[in-house]
Amino acid sequence: MAFKITGNCRSYRTFFTMNVIRFSDLCANGQAAGQRVFIRADLNVPQADDGSITEDTRIRASVPCIQMALAAGAAVMVTSHLGRPTEGEFKAEDSLAPVAKRLGELLGHPYENGVPLVANWVDGVTVAPGQVVLLENCRVNKGEKKNNEDLARKMAALCDIYVNDAFGTAHRAEGTTYGIAQFAPIACAGPLLAAEIDAIGQALANPKRPLAAIVAGSKVSTKLTILKSLSKNVDQLIVGGGIANTFMLAAGLKIGKSLAEADLVGEAQAVIEAMKARGAEVPIPTDVVTAKTFASDAVATVKKATEVADDDMILDIGPETAAKLAAQLKQAGTIVWNGPVGVFEFAAFENGTKVIAQAIADSSAFSIAGGGDTLAAIAKYGIEKQVGYISTGGGAFLEILEGKTLPAFEILAQRAAS
Repeated sequence: MAFKITGNCRSYRTFFTMNVIRFSDLCANGQAAGQRVFIRADLNVPQADDGSITEDTRIRASVPCIQMALAAGAAVMVTSHLGRPTEGEFKAEDSLAPVAKRLGELLGHPYENGVPLVANWVDGVTVAPGQVVLLENCRVNKGEKKNNEDLARKMAALCDIYVNDAFGTAHRAEGTTYGIAQFAPIACAGPLLAAEIDAIGQALANPKRPLAAIVAGSKVSTKLTILKSLSKNVDQLIVGGGIANTFMLAAGLKIGKSLAEADLVGEAQAVIEAMKARGAEVPIPTDVVTAKTFASDAVATVKKATEVADDDMILDIGPETAAKLAAQLKQAGTIVWNGPVGVFEFAAFENGTKVIAQAIADSSAFSIAGGGDTLAAIAKYGIEKQVGYISTGGGAFLEILEGKTLPAFEILAQRAAS
């Protein structure tokens, strides 16, 4: 059985009208019983110098798909990349051993001491129905990153059902994210991948209005295509960080020695005009928080946006601006959030991000958030349960905001149609 999401916005329509087979449907229909199921998960977690896992969100997010396959009576194989290993040169630090241990703790009996870890698995894997094994770091295999066809065919021969549950790698056409999906007997989306596309579809394809998007970061250049795509669809485009500084320049304001890209002022003006032509807006800060140096102990000074001195650095939006944006966000129907609006890591410059985060938490809007710094802010302010959906993908989430079709979804759609 396939699912279909239909979008109204032209730039996102292609992506959200894709039909993709759901693994949950295969399990519900009994099609996974006794089958060899190969799950591509995203277990690429941060580690300390001694190899211990410092944050396990991605491992926890992978568990429902594995449990679903085990409950269905499948013989389960799971793999992922970890770090940036050199293909064909396995090193101890590249091993998924710490992941196998943590995954076993999460799955419980009989894996309390760790999920069995299998090395050199491309030419064959032994696993019985109702059991799970973890296949060593897939990026150690020669040809993985360049999606070598011979490697893809060998991996496809290991399974009856291929499940992509790694949204964080969905923007990459690699052996375990694309090639294997071409040749496996059945290729489908796992519950995490399906949840991502459902949530992003709800936020962008057919959103409840007003639709507000928060896009922040150090440079306009890294998110220019995102800003342009969103400017065709959103009712309010809130910019923050160095991006906001460039937009302030575009609005004719002085920003002192703040981080900005003066050569992209024209592009920022074009986004403002595109929004204005649709009756939408890019709110420009009316006050800011400045400092003379970029440091955690720098003296913070609140100023009107028209009074920034030549030696000032803008490190946050001011309280007046934050309050206005918060009031608008509380009236939104849908909120897309990517990036803190100030240097929230420094206590003196966190107020803007904190106020925005709380406004999103208090809003009745459907909210979706993605990106590493955004997730860090969500964790810092403890609003995880009040955000509608937290995306596990960084680059993949950004590419969807750009209106791109991700390779992993593209091949799954092709297989569903064949």
